Amino acid sequence: MQFRLATGLTSEEYVSSEFWRQASLEHCPFHPKGGCGFRRHGTYPRRYPAGARIPRWYCPTAHVTVSLLADCFAAKLPGSLVSAERVVAETEGPGTRETIATRIRPEVEPPGALRWTRRRVRNVHAGLSALIGLLPCLLVGCRPTVLSIRDALGVEFTLPVLREKAGPLLARLPPPLGFGPRPERRWAKPNAVQQHTGPAPPT
Repeated sequence: MQFRLATGLTSEEYVSSEFWRQASLEHCPFHPKGGCGFRRHGTYPRRYPAGARIPRWYCPTAHVTVSLLADCFAAKLPGSLVSAERVVAETEGPGTRETIATRIRPEVEPPGALRWTRRRVRNVHAGLSALIGLLPCLLVGCRPTVLSIRDALGVEFTLPVLREKAGPLLARLPPPLGFGPRPERRWAKPNAVQQHTGPAPPT
């Protein structure tokens, strides 16, 4: 389980200050009255930037680890929230998504670059759609796009601001913005015919 660590730092500043050493949790999120043996459980590394570590704790009663993710980092993705937002903002501008994906990830074959880009766009747009419904006063009249919400809030980067504004809603929002499950992927059309399990009929 993951919770927000408010820092106001960039990912580079987080690493240089080793901010994970300062992070703390006052009590177990499952047992606020204590008595569960909740304790520090070391750290784990992030792939980017090099040297970044995430602090975590363990509740032996619930058999669950809890980590604190700094606002600068994308949830369940390598890299920062800002880097994920830049990718999505690129796709909302002119040009086909295939062309944009190839330009962003030239070191990857085009199909792989497109999948990489689509994953970020799908998850970010799902989070923005959910927040428009959950925070109607803040995002009234906004479309579920990075560019629309940037204009409405008058900020350079939307996702770090929204993570702060969302607060307790983060557990319900998909990554990379929130800490909830990824949006379900539609593998097949609703009217697609699915073959029954078992041996194939004779030809």
